[in-house]
Amino acid sequence: MALLAAVAATVHGVSTERPDQLAAFAEYVDLPSALLSDIDLGLAASLRLPTFRAAGMDRLKRLTMIMDDQRTIRAIQFPVTDPTASAR
Repeated sequence: MALLAAVAATVHGVSTERPDQLAAFAEYVDLPSALLSDIDLGLAASLRLPTFRAAGMDRLKRLTMIMDDQRTIRAIQFPVTDPTASAR
């Protein structure tokens, strides 16, 4: 995270869970990044993000997306099989 701060980058997580669930999870694990809810799958649909269905709910598949300050997507890593290594 220090490297990201050094280049003024921000990190956000996106999930299809409700905002209250995401806030509780972020607090529980002391997450240093913001979690954003895409409960209606609007972002997923507009960017054609990969999804799957589990327990009757649509979920986002794990990926890493790099965007510049103009919100242009510069790189995507998919699939992410090792989240810890992906964050480095």
